[in-house]
Amino acid sequence: MMAGAPALVLASASETRRRLLASAGLAFEAVATGVDEDAVKREARVLGGSAEATALRLARLKAQAVGREGALVIGCDQILVCGGQWFDKPVSVEAAAVQLRALRGRSHMLATAMVALRGGAEVWHHVATPRLTMRGFSDAFLARYLAAEGAAVLGSVGAYRLEGLGVHLFDAMEGEHSAILGLPLLPLLGFLRGLGMLPD
Repeated sequence: MMAGAPALVLASASETRRRLLASAGLAFEAVATGVDEDAVKREARVLGGSAEATALRLARLKAQAVGREGALVIGCDQILVCGGQWFDKPVSVEAAAVQLRALRGRSHMLATAMVALRGGAEVWHHVATPRLTMRGFSDAFLARYLAAEGAAVLGSVGAYRLEGLGVHLFDAMEGEHSAILGLPLLPLLGFLRGLGMLPD
């Protein structure tokens, strides 16, 4: 970050998002938040809210939960949608197997949202909607995949890590790779340059 720029805070417990920012050379602090994501999603489904709007709301709530005076706080969220159904991070490897069978041979969308707050006020937001198509892999392949990945699949809404063996599950992907991983890096870097926080 440039001298005199406000501190950058990532309101996320995601190790993948932290790696993305670090790999881009950004200095930042990562803070986990305690937002009740399930309650927000349930309310959105009852009221007929879209996955994109809900992911944006969750990203905003996470950034607000940090409340770091003088810092630029980035909140993020991602919701997987397939055939109208919303998917969350699986709670077990067995649940991941059920989820991956539901996604197998189909296309899904990842509503990936980011919000930037400064002094509690929203100064920027972005929503990306990458689309991915899983191939029709066999049950035997799925068993080998889950045995190899183990608990690592529990950290992803799709039960896959594209930076790992999860890439073997797919036929096609559309969208920025970092957006698929949960943090659209190119729009964020453009925003930070516009603020003068990065060299232009």
